[in-house]
Amino acid sequence: MALSIRMARRCYAEDLRFTAHVRTSAVIDAFATVPRERFVGPGPWHIKSPMGPADHPADYWTTADADPRHVYHNALIALDKARGINNGQPSLWAALFDQFSLTAGAHVLHLDCGTGYYSAIAAEIVGVTGAVIAVEIDTALAERARAALAPWRQASVLNIDGSSTAFDPADMIIVSAGATHPLPAWLDALKPGGRLVLPMTTDQGLGGMLRVTRQSAGLYAARFLCAAGFIDFNGARDPDIGRRLELALARDRGASVKSLRRAPAEPDETCWLAGPGWWLSTADTAGHPSS
Repeated sequence: MALSIRMARRCYAEDLRFTAHVRTSAVIDAFATVPRERFVGPGPWHIKSPMGPADHPADYWTTADADPRHVYHNALIALDKARGINNGQPSLWAALFDQFSLTAGAHVLHLDCGTGYYSAIAAEIVGVTGAVIAVEIDTALAERARAALAPWRQASVLNIDGSSTAFDPADMIIVSAGATHPLPAWLDALKPGGRLVLPMTTDQGLGGMLRVTRQSAGLYAARFLCAAGFIDFNGARDPDIGRRLELALARDRGASVKSLRRAPAEPDETCWLAGPGWWLSTADTAGHPSS
């Protein structure tokens, strides 16, 4: 007997529990509740396979039909195949949401949200007492996100450039495209104790997910959570920083990073990577270098 769409969603979420080692029941429930088919457009769908031939590693294949149960797998689904824009890997985002420790009532800013699927996951977790601001610079994607997110009254969509806008204070800022560095406006928008998670990536699109937690005006705990590959966040890239980031990642993959510091603090011997007005340090927030 074929699975109902509701059962397909629950099986998908339970599979993510094991694939991504998710321990937070609210995260599993969100993945079991949000209808992914609302956010990936009508089928058949283009699936990006990691198992393609060596000479065409980024090839897509197409589902046989438009049965919505096809989207409930741990797979990348094209939103715009020509531009390589996909609905992100569910296991990666399930693992990240598990580490976000979002609670009901939290205010979340989601930058480069695409069509809003992971904004909806956040909206489910924070509930109607929370708020999710989903930001997308691409007008067509923003319109799709606005329509798809309509059932979540706690979510709203802004069609603006997330790299050149000042935002209201947030408990959590999630960046879904690769930056070479954290932007000052993002750091400024963190509430005390607020967290920023962004993929810091090289010009090849590869890098790591950095989590930054605000502790004081110029001092933030920081650590890399996992490796990641993303398309570029065009307004948050600097070629020189990108080259130096590639060298820094080659040294230790970011394992020694413990904090982020901002001006007027100047980089010292614990500096792992620096840019204008900020630097990542191998010292923790108390100033102790990692061993």
